[in-house]
Amino acid sequence: MPGLERVADRLRRSWSWLGGEQRLAGLAALGLFGSMFLPWYQTQAISVSGARLRPVADKLTAFGVFSFVEAAVLLVATAVLLLLFARGEGRRFYLPGGDGPAIVAAGLWSALLIAIRFFDKPDASAADRTAVTVGVQWGIFVALAAAGALAYAGTRMAAAHRPEPPRSP
Repeated sequence: MPGLERVADRLRRSWSWLGGEQRLAGLAALGLFGSMFLPWYQTQAISVSGARLRPVADKLTAFGVFSFVEAAVLLVATAVLLLLFARGEGRRFYLPGGDGPAIVAAGLWSALLIAIRFFDKPDASAADRTAVTVGVQWGIFVALAAAGALAYAGTRMAAAHRPEPPRSP
């Protein structure tokens, strides 16, 4: 497919123009995006069927309990990837403070939102279930680590003092 090859070529070229700290930010943003497909929560309940009780457990990804928090984390990961893609292609635009502080803020914001989800778990209830509990799973820890890595990569970008492309007149 020629269109897909062209996109892959643009991605490869953009990646090759990025510095090491920018690539670290890109990998962290990809990790944050990918962590949303991992299990973030597990519901455990007792299902009543006839006169029998049986335990029921489900694992839920971030997309399975999609709310403002998950939407914001998804938006942050996508925005960082688009920012880095644009920088890799040499596109000119200005961010107040530069790319590094913006990525630090994105990582810290994501980490805060994920930390909030540790305590503000999604509701889980069903008509045939009683005693439903929701616990966190390992995927949310991966997301938190990726958000921390994103903030760290932003500090590395700020320390590198890589100038942004000049503004177009």
